[in-house]
Amino acid sequence: MPNNLQSKLSHFFTLQIANRVLMGLGNLMTPFSKVSSKPILPKEEFPWAKILEDNWENIQAEAHALLASQNDLPNIQDIQPAESLLTTDNKWKTFFLQGFGHKAEKNRERCPATAKVLDQIPDLLTGFFSILHPGKHIPAHKGIFKGIVRTHLGLIIPGKPGECRMRVDREYIHWEQGKAVFFDDTYNHEVWNDSDGIRVVLLIDTKRPYSKIGERINNFVINSITNSIYVKDALKKNEDWEKMYYKVLA
Repeated sequence: MPNNLQSKLSHFFTLQIANRVLMGLGNLMTPFSKVSSKPILPKEEFPWAKILEDNWENIQAEAHALLASQNDLPNIQDIQPAESLLTTDNKWKTFFLQGFGHKAEKNRERCPATAKVLDQIPDLLTGFFSILHPGKHIPAHKGIFKGIVRTHLGLIIPGKPGECRMRVDREYIHWEQGKAVFFDDTYNHEVWNDSDGIRVVLLIDTKRPYSKIGERINNFVINSITNSIYVKDALKKNEDWEKMYYKVLA
């Protein structure tokens, strides 16, 4: 067997085992969660949702400014290679501001209002603009660890009601401008932009609130994820993209 194929197979099986362990551990921690474990979580369980919704227009203005050079923005799989299992075209763009504690300083300078809001969110892990072009469909997939809660703040939602939507398990999210939604991405979910315009949300990952024992386990797991080769590789790719992008702008 060629060495490169053997290496890829080893990487694949290692990743599959790690994913199964994380999924199982997250499920075991469910009784310690301080918030709902349903597919879509009540916004009322996250008081900081008000910070997002009170500042959405300023964040939206920065998203609009980014779209002026949208073709130069990276595809999500350029930053997170694992996403190539879901997308290989140029219709899902991203603009990272923070990833697992690492702040993308140049990008944050370009979006100071958004960066200021992110800095006020407790237990923030990741924050970036998720940009879907017309006709884009992200196929069904699952996250791997329940210790993280995902939030979308609707910023630019084109088309008729329902043309931009996300299914989470058997429920549907129809984004609204200025409204935040919370969900558990370990449930099977998929996304559509059936409109003729570009859809933009601010995607945020935060630590799930747990009681003390759950919090300790969660912190340990998230620290392990933060120090993994997969996260470090994504951070390096975003750093390299920033250097190239701002060198061209200079």
